[in-house]
Amino acid sequence: MTPPLNVLFLCTGNSARSILGEALLRHEAAARGLPVGSFSAGSHPTGRVNPLALQVLERLEVPTEGLASKAWDVYASPDAPTMHLVITVCDAAAGEACPLWPGTPAKAHWGLPDPAGVEGDASHREQAFVATAQALQRRLDRLLDALAAAGSPTPAMLADIAATAHTAEPTSGQRS
Repeated sequence: MTPPLNVLFLCTGNSARSILGEALLRHEAAARGLPVGSFSAGSHPTGRVNPLALQVLERLEVPTEGLASKAWDVYASPDAPTMHLVITVCDAAAGEACPLWPGTPAKAHWGLPDPAGVEGDASHREQAFVATAQALQRRLDRLLDALAAAGSPTPAMLADIAATAHTAEPTSGQRS
């Protein structure tokens, strides 16, 4: 059975932010019993998942099996799953070029700084990945709450999620 909602996270390298989004959504949807397909890809994939992304996911007890850095064209082929929502996570404010997805799925931009670009000691770099995972988790909670309330995604619901992606997020009480 095809999930009622397939979500594709896109960024440039597909090594950190989009990988975190894919894994967190898959894990949270399963925990809530929601049939959601979660995928990620990049316009210029690095070919490897950032080890700090895997470390943070493992610390959060989120499965990491099967995560891989891959090109977005994997999901653009005729036999690929149909995507209903495409979420770009590039930080356009930092001058990153976000990939454009063809077709008619709902689209949202959840721009986040690239934690892989953070410099400093190991603790500082890891904290950047934790902060990115927390920001994604807050947005995914809203997405999954809306899906649970609606039963199945509607175009209006997906448009609302896309439109509210940039609402203010709390800075205290974050998950760790």
